[in-house]
Amino acid sequence: MTIIKQEDFISSIADALQYISYYHPIDFIQAMGAAWEREQSPAAKDAIAQILMNSRMSALGKRPICQDTGIVVIFLKIGMEIDWDTGTSLQEMADEGVRRAYLDPDNKLRASILDDPAGERKNTRDNTPAVLHVEMVPGDKLDIIVAAKGGGSENKARFTNLGPGANVADWVVEQVPSMGAGWCPPGMLGIGIGGTAEKAMLMAKEALMDPVDIQELRERGANTTSEKLRIEIMERVNALGIGAQGLGGLTTLLDVKIREYPTHAASLPVAIIPNCAATRHLHFSLDGSGPVELTPPSIDEWPDITWRPSADARRVDLDTLTAEDTHQWKPGETLLLNGKLLTGRDAAHRRISELFESGQGLPDGVDLKNRMIYYVGPVDPVKGEAVGPAGPTTSTRMDSFTDLMLEKTGLIGMVGKAERGPATIESIKKHRSVYLIAVGGAAYLVAKAIKKSRVIAFEELGMEAIYEFEVEDMPVTVAVDSNGESLHQSGPAEWKIRIEEIGRPRHEPLRK
Repeated sequence: MTIIKQEDFISSIADALQYISYYHPIDFIQAMGAAWEREQSPAAKDAIAQILMNSRMSALGKRPICQDTGIVVIFLKIGMEIDWDTGTSLQEMADEGVRRAYLDPDNKLRASILDDPAGERKNTRDNTPAVLHVEMVPGDKLDIIVAAKGGGSENKARFTNLGPGANVADWVVEQVPSMGAGWCPPGMLGIGIGGTAEKAMLMAKEALMDPVDIQELRERGANTTSEKLRIEIMERVNALGIGAQGLGGLTTLLDVKIREYPTHAASLPVAIIPNCAATRHLHFSLDGSGPVELTPPSIDEWPDITWRPSADARRVDLDTLTAEDTHQWKPGETLLLNGKLLTGRDAAHRRISELFESGQGLPDGVDLKNRMIYYVGPVDPVKGEAVGPAGPTTSTRMDSFTDLMLEKTGLIGMVGKAERGPATIESIKKHRSVYLIAVGGAAYLVAKAIKKSRVIAFEELGMEAIYEFEVEDMPVTVAVDSNGESLHQSGPAEWKIRIEEIGRPRHEPLRK
């Protein structure tokens, strides 16, 4: 009988989480490289290049691909002939593995998990607990999938109960535009069809752990209903022109994965969950001989793509910037930010709102007049870093606070990722402000532009505190200009038309 020792299991979980924090799955990197090769949209091609360069830098530096190091999801298939050498539960062992990984002093990962989710929302400080899924199977091995799922993509999950006989592809394609760009495309779409509501959602999540193989499927042809759906949904979604980071382009999806389960005659449950540009998962087995041994991938597996800012990028001095200066910027223009940049995301915005409601105003030391604010929750620094990986968070979560911030603080611009809502765009237009985006999935690359960092308010909020960064040539793109023109609206609209003009044959990939 196979005996799995407690320490072997815990250390394997910890090692796997460290591994996936800085190594992308190679099949994902190869798919991204192919997307970069065929991309014709300059903005999308630039974004994919940043993501690929960030991935290579993270692999070499052994630092997180993304500042959002995720909620840990673990799938266990436990052989029924296994015995355990432990006095604790599976959940307790898994959580200890998470705790070790996220508090590792050589590569500390961001703790994002909040207890009392509908109330105080207090950070657990070690990213526990993990979300554990357990299945008993025949055999004497323990099969493990460890994943770290970012909040930006997780928030875009969708579920419905369609009527029997409804068109699944129609519903999925209808949902994707409403998901916006907060899930950091290009990525994968996991789809669960059948079972019950919770079964469909679980299948959609588990489908994202499968390898990228849509090209092989296209070449051999579809043999089943689900395979035909994969190809149809992939082609129809990419034809929408959403593109990398929602800027407009040829590739929105790298693959579509589908899992199915028999369902009730009255039901057709369908769930969709996207994976982002920080796709992180690892599959391995334990057989009782010791902890997992993980072999690093060869850096030669990464495409030889080097990102550099375009020659016509505009350098901006944040310390002397005025509102009038920002009125010259146009959607799609590349800027290189220099000087002092304040940060603030959900919790900080909520605190500021409460302070204004009570008549107190901004906290001591925080002056936003003629300043820009960056929506970010960085990873803690190690080994002399000014800050750890510090990519943008999804800006739409700050939409409800934006008009207040622009009205009350003198703020002239914001930096984040993904689109803004219609009311927020109107507020930006009314206040003649601007909204810029950094590339989601390029957190380590962005962090290299941050030379100094200090907390100036709400230190108790941890990664959600207000920091002051000093940046040098931090790359951003103008997403909404002072006239309210949005790149996230114009870019996909333009590329949807261009793709229609290309006239790509059905079920045939774009050629390089």
